[in-house]
Amino acid sequence: MRGYSTRFTGFFISCLLLAACNGGANPSAMVPSAPMSLERSNSRIVGFAYVPNYLGNNVSAFAMKANGSLSPVGLAVGTDTGPWAVAIDPKGKFVYVTNLSSNNVSAYTINAGSGALSPVAGSPFATGRNPYYVAVDPKGKFAYVANSAGFQGVSAYTINPTSGALTPVAGSPFAAGYAPVGVAVDPKGKFAYVSNYASGNVSAYTINASTGALTQLAGSPFAAGTNPDGIAVDAKGKFVYLSNERSNNVSAYTIKSGSGVLTAVAGSPFAAGSDPWDVAIDPTDKFVYVTNDGTSSNSVSGYAIDATSGALTPVVGSPFGAGTGPVGVAIDPKGKFVYEANAQSNNIYAYNVDATSGALTPLAGSPFAAGDNPEIIVTCRLVGSVCKPPPM
Repeated sequence: MRGYSTRFTGFFISCLLLAACNGGANPSAMVPSAPMSLERSNSRIVGFAYVPNYLGNNVSAFAMKANGSLSPVGLAVGTDTGPWAVAIDPKGKFVYVTNLSSNNVSAYTINAGSGALSPVAGSPFATGRNPYYVAVDPKGKFAYVANSAGFQGVSAYTINPTSGALTPVAGSPFAAGYAPVGVAVDPKGKFAYVSNYASGNVSAYTINASTGALTQLAGSPFAAGTNPDGIAVDAKGKFVYLSNERSNNVSAYTIKSGSGVLTAVAGSPFAAGSDPWDVAIDPTDKFVYVTNDGTSSNSVSGYAIDATSGALTPVVGSPFGAGTGPVGVAIDPKGKFVYEANAQSNNIYAYNVDATSGALTPLAGSPFAAGDNPEIIVTCRLVGSVCKPPPM
């Protein structure tokens, strides 16, 4: 977590449109010209992106165009104090934002037509101290929040499928290590994994399919590097990847089928830039991207995943230049674009992804302006009237 050594004093305080294409038929020509047709195609809205602005105390919504560009959806929507991380439920109905400084979670419904956010009744919902990352299980039944202050553990909630309101799971919060920050759920919703920043390890749990309660796995917690932070599970549920902020590398694990137990991948950890932070895996499980927040880096590292072993190999050209203070990274659900939020330059860098190599190329018009201190970013793609995020 950025600035941990100077900002952790019993708790964490960290410093991170709809433009409709209304082109009608050309009365003087039955078929539009190729350039006009391409322009209209590129401006078509295919999804949305959401970014909390830590110092702005709000969350920005963006329309994602077919060419990957971003346009604001109205004005940023207010949160409570210190919004940090964000998650979209897999049914594409709700957005959840952790408020690091006010110890709660803001919940919103997504307008399927515009992508605009509206507060859920009863929001914000109380958490433990200094909630950091948030994750939603793949069926949209449960939400999990890592509370980063001391031994605050992991808060678990059931999600009301109609309203999006959160109700604490019996027994919540569940014990974790010291300063839990990252949280991820496997794609079948059977296991949850939590990075413990100050303990240097990963807590692993089984998820009760009926109640959402967490039970630690045998052997948990599992060793990681120094100050593990962002964590992600691949779409097939085979591998877990974890950024280690102070050892400047990425830990990789295989998930034992059936038990969820983690085993370090041969060669792990893999080198990253300075202060690696957030982690995102492309939906085809071919590539991993990690933001490097250190002043000597300001970049995104890209890796190719060995489909058998889970080992990582740097993508040609990696690391790729970013803005100042890159924190959050997200991949478009079709794997065509990568977006990363820059907390100090207050913008979002967008990249085209080479489907073969995984290399990143800046999009035309990038970077796109964000709010004050943008942090974690998520995306979703429109499928009919629902905007669905990438697989867990």
